[in-house]
Amino acid sequence: MTAENIAAHIDHTLLKAFCSWEEIKKLCDEAVAYKTASVCIPSCYIKRIREEYGPDFTICTVVGFPLGYCNTASKLAETKQALLDGADEIDMVINITDVKNGDYDKVEKEIDLLKEACGKKVLKVIIETCYLTKEEKIAMCKAVTNAGADYIKTSTGFGSAGATMEDVLLMKENIGPNVKIKAAGGIRTKEAMEQFLEAGCDRIGCSSTSVLFSL
Repeated sequence: MTAENIAAHIDHTLLKAFCSWEEIKKLCDEAVAYKTASVCIPSCYIKRIREEYGPDFTICTVVGFPLGYCNTASKLAETKQALLDGADEIDMVINITDVKNGDYDKVEKEIDLLKEACGKKVLKVIIETCYLTKEEKIAMCKAVTNAGADYIKTSTGFGSAGATMEDVLLMKENIGPNVKIKAAGGIRTKEAMEQFLEAGCDRIGCSSTSVLFSL
């Protein structure tokens, strides 16, 4: 698998709380050079990126990030504003407290509402696998599928652990045919990126895309 093939599946990511415009601009310039699938950035930078890089540059942002337990109305408002500002893709974090309380239907309804707001724009659902049991992960695969989201995503990268091959294979077994997989968190080498793509991931969330082109 070539560096270019891998890069085409990467959401080139910078979500640090203190990232500057200079750092964001560097990320975007790298995304253009590497031809990544998108940049994944804080929503406060969407408008500026859209103005600077034009209509064909794919912008992904996060909602309810990184903890997920803000209320649904807040997530919905955040999603709508991000889309108005020019986002193409939304990575939302589920309410993990609802999962722990067994309120799977509530999680599904929230995803459904955000997907309705996104329309034809892409919605990825972060389930933060490091905090879930196997049964909860399977339940989230069903919720994401039933709600019509485009992707299920392993991790925020801010939790206690990131993507694992075990979780990706479990997702692959339990999602519907229209749901794709995004692996994120701790993926820093070409070998790891390749392994996740070969295992069935369609996207990789990564801040280390440059390693592909510096080998």
